[in-house]
Amino acid sequence: MTKTADKTAEITENAEVPTEATDQFRAVAEKGVEQSKEALSKLATGAEATQKALESSFETAKTASNELSLKTIAALRANAEASFSHLEALVAVKSPSEFIELQTDFLRKQVEKTVEQGKEFQAAATKAAEDVSKPIKDVYEKAIKDLKVA
Repeated sequence: MTKTADKTAEITENAEVPTEATDQFRAVAEKGVEQSKEALSKLATGAEATQKALESSFETAKTASNELSLKTIAALRANAEASFSHLEALVAVKSPSEFIELQTDFLRKQVEKTVEQGKEFQAAATKAAEDVSKPIKDVYEKAIKDLKVA
């Protein structure tokens, strides 16, 4: 058995590991590690940008919601005041023709006011939707642009 052990030791000592293959393997492994680090860095940067965009969108949504609520309350208050004024005017009516004239005028003004309030509310809601979606849209466009560059 000592002959076998001696023979194994002799083969091991004389065996040359191809240094070229190990250098290539090492280079591939180092390149893989570097690419993994870059991918992780890009992922972290993208996640951070997305988080900031979401936070901005939520804050904008909160502000826009408050503004829309205030517009709604203002419209309701104006409509209620107009209705009370109309009721006061109806109490003082002295003839059916005056009643019809007051009622017709009130309804015409209310329809005009409702259309105008609807346009204002639609414009505010459209602007709010654009403002809320802008940060997310910007992050998405940047990500697509970065993908095209890569």
